[in-house]
Amino acid sequence: MKALFNTYPVAFDTPGGGEIQLLKTKSALEELGVEVSLFDTWHPKIREADVVHYFSVFGGSSVFCNFVKDRKKPLAISSVLYPHKNLERYPMGEIKHLLSIADVILPNSGHEGDLLSSVFDIPRTKFVPVYNGVDQVFLSDPAFDGSLFRKTYGIDGPFLLSVANIEERKNQIALARSMAGTDLTLVLFGNVRSQEYFDEMIRVSNGKIRYLGYLPNHSELLRSAYLAAEAFILPSLLETPGLAALEAGAMGAKVIVTSVGSTREYFEDLAHYVDPEDESTFLPTIHRALSTSKSTLLRDHIRNKFTWAHAAKQTLAAYQRIV
Repeated sequence: MKALFNTYPVAFDTPGGGEIQLLKTKSALEELGVEVSLFDTWHPKIREADVVHYFSVFGGSSVFCNFVKDRKKPLAISSVLYPHKNLERYPMGEIKHLLSIADVILPNSGHEGDLLSSVFDIPRTKFVPVYNGVDQVFLSDPAFDGSLFRKTYGIDGPFLLSVANIEERKNQIALARSMAGTDLTLVLFGNVRSQEYFDEMIRVSNGKIRYLGYLPNHSELLRSAYLAAEAFILPSLLETPGLAALEAGAMGAKVIVTSVGSTREYFEDLAHYVDPEDESTFLPTIHRALSTSKSTLLRDHIRNKFTWAHAAKQTLAAYQRIV
């Protein structure tokens, strides 16, 4: 089978979870024998594809997807969307159109599929959940420990770790305000998607933030940071569920995540949850997480259920349904 992947034009300017999902799905499908090409404007290859897989419903995506359907090609769409509020921010008409013309829709959870089906009045039968995964490098015991990260960056003492693009949806300003009066350091990795948001986050943090730029998710330094941190935290306004949180959990870290989105469908009762819109829940949850002993339960849960190999099998089954 030949699959052609595409996403909106500027997605890889500041890559995040959706872009990692695209690339990791490609690699895992190739392990199953699927020939996957990335769309190239100069060499489209649409006619040669058995199925076209579009990642995202970002505004402007309908031009490409309409062309695919005009060419009578099966179209799979990974929605990467959880429209639970502030719907006026979304191009609702275009999203409904994209989901309507897709032959199969691949949300990151059953809950996301339920929500999209309800909001956009799309038959639930069109939705086939494909759960996000972690890379193989997070599934084997590393030949290093947390000291690699500490020595490289000169980090002493306890710290919380957050890995995400710096932007409003990830809610780092609220986290920075909560951390300002504590004796903990917050270490941040991620691309800055909004400089204004970043500057405000630094201003309210009272010097508690160490921002260390961007590291690719296969980096030894990032994995060492997961091992060194007292806990990983991601208090986003919503998550589906946050690839970095899965990676941290797979490495054995304690995980604190938002309660909004599909996080509970992934982490069940093995993580600690904060209400992203109620900062008063942050510190009590952090202290509760830090007071618990480390356990292998979350690590084993993620390693058994959420890998890119599993995601590829789910994706291939969806392709076979529409080709």
